[in-house]
Amino acid sequence: MMRTACLLGVLALTAPARLAAQERDTVPPGPPLVDSKSGAARGVKRATVHWGKWLAAGAAAALTVMGAHEHANSNREFDRLLDICRANPADCELGPGGTYLNPTAEQLYQASTRYDRRARTRLLAGQATLLAAAALFIADLRHRPGGPENKPFSPLDVSGDVRTGSAQVGLRVSF
Repeated sequence: MMRTACLLGVLALTAPARLAAQERDTVPPGPPLVDSKSGAARGVKRATVHWGKWLAAGAAAALTVMGAHEHANSNREFDRLLDICRANPADCELGPGGTYLNPTAEQLYQASTRYDRRARTRLLAGQATLLAAAALFIADLRHRPGGPENKPFSPLDVSGDVRTGSAQVGLRVSF
């Protein structure tokens, strides 16, 4: 239950919120989301990509936080095992099967490895989700003919000159 609450809390914190500058232009530039040629399916696909990127980014953040939490649990259990071993080295002798002879030490070791596996799984899932979010961010750029609508700084202007067959590079600075 605590993990679910933590996940929902992280997702709520990473949910996108519109800024004041974004409120002025609520209609995105370019073709409408729904047109007569492709119908509502095109609008649903665009909305799915647009909002899915934020969901994937939030999930990546949540999985990374949960992975870090499990890693901390693994370190805590292993530190407890080290404390037992430092207090009495005989408690950390290994049996013929490679397990600790002391049941408390074996239990701490198993708990540490279990938390470590869970941390690894969550961190790998977070990285995969982050890749999916990056792919969705790139896919969302396709729907914007001029690129993102709120680029804060795009000073480089590259164009071609048809007469000479050369490229022109310009630098624009706005005040």
